[in-house]
Amino acid sequence: MNQLNQSFSVRFTYSISFTDGLFDSHNTSLADFLAAQSSEASRKKLLFVIDEGVLAHFPDLGEQIRDYFAGQPNVELVDDLVTVPGGEPAKNDSALVERIIDAVDRYGIDRHSYVVGIGGGSVLDLVGYAAAIAHRGIRHIRIPTTVLSQNDSGIGVKNGVNYRGKKNFLGTFAPPVAVFNDYRFLRTLDERDWRSGMAEAVKVALIKDAPFFDWIEANALALANRNEAAMQYLVYRCAELHMNHIAGGDPFEQGSSRPLDFGHWSAHKLEQLTGFALRHGEAVAIGMALDCQYAHLLGYLADEDLNRVLAVLETLGFALYDPALDQDDSAGVLRGLGEFREHLGGRLTILLLRGIGYGEEVNEMDETLLRQAIHLLANRQPSLALD
Repeated sequence: MNQLNQSFSVRFTYSISFTDGLFDSHNTSLADFLAAQSSEASRKKLLFVIDEGVLAHFPDLGEQIRDYFAGQPNVELVDDLVTVPGGEPAKNDSALVERIIDAVDRYGIDRHSYVVGIGGGSVLDLVGYAAAIAHRGIRHIRIPTTVLSQNDSGIGVKNGVNYRGKKNFLGTFAPPVAVFNDYRFLRTLDERDWRSGMAEAVKVALIKDAPFFDWIEANALALANRNEAAMQYLVYRCAELHMNHIAGGDPFEQGSSRPLDFGHWSAHKLEQLTGFALRHGEAVAIGMALDCQYAHLLGYLADEDLNRVLAVLETLGFALYDPALDQDDSAGVLRGLGEFREHLGGRLTILLLRGIGYGEEVNEMDETLLRQAIHLLANRQPSLALD
């Protein structure tokens, strides 16, 4: 038998910029990036897709964008700014993918042009997915506007939409060409969205960086009280750890190990069971609490470490229990184990903490112990929150 074999690698490089007032006339961060991308004389088109929730707080954003690019060489701004609803509905409506694809077609956005997404993580997931499948991949710039998207979902390589009732059932691995974190957007967040993104920072600290968890613990009250300096450091450090993981791990998830999915097997199911009334970060906080309580029952996690984790989450303002955990004698949330196994490729792999900053992967979960962990969370008295 004749056989041909080939092997090749593709290098991906992108930057995350941290700034304040990205579209102010004196802020050249985005303009400098675009100018540095190519020496070609041809003008590059920019198509913006914007979260409607962002426009509600920044009604002049469209005009600011137009003013920012007015007169800039080699940049042609598409005048039609596409708007989409924010939050999880952005990922539940397949017509929104078609709306973005239609704009790409109508305005002649080619593979050397840019689709720029401005919004929370759900909108960026949607826009990134549409950009990745149009012309087999259009350059994509992300401008995250929530804590969650600035420190986690908006800086990674994954895009996707929900389909057939399953979270991220359709999606791609397609890195952005650049990410611009503008702290100005965080100031308009409501309490739930301000808090929600901090769950992912707690997550990455618990699995990768004990000193960062110590810092979150020491600054939990300041973070809960919307201290901007504390939040800016949290966003930066969490993003740094996330990027380090992508560079040194399995960015396209070919294996079964998903350390960054700590607490997520139940979180994804809880979002679905509550009709997405729970924010992603709120569900992740509950998912981490559940897995930590379970690890404690297994004898993996010491009393002191368990109490520290739960107290930090409560001080940040998270509830650690939702009635959906007990739906149908917990059968609903436990179905998340099977769906997570399918998502991983057939073998269940879940990280459980052995201590603050490190964990151990397991390939099975005891449903009786999980139900006991749920019962303990349901009856927990949140008296250990930090003073």
